Amino acid sequence: MKPETQKRLERHGWRVGDAGDFLGLSDHERRFVEMKLGLAMGLREYRERHGLTQTALARRLRSSQSRVAKMEAGDRTVSLDLLVRALLALGATRQDVARLIRVSDRVRAA
Repeated sequence: MKPETQKRLERHGWRVGDAGDFLGLSDHERRFVEMKLGLAMGLREYRERHGLTQTALARRLRSSQSRVAKMEAGDRTVSLDLLVRALLALGATRQDVARLIRVSDRVRAA
């Protein structure tokens, strides 16, 4: 949001925040969610880079297309463990996974 828009809204009595503010997340809960979303977005990028459909990735993981869709959406039922395992199955290295986590930290700081 543009700073001038935010100031205008606040002048008119609106509170401006993000989803974490709305949900009342603590700092460590925010970091966890951002890490999970960074891995989820990375999974989709890796899958697309390998030219795979969600169904093809699901077969590779011995899972279902709907589960892969939930993984890529960062669904609350998906564990970090599952996201990391899927990334490794696509050929991601530990450094790649760390980069995805660091990118989510940079997005939060911006």
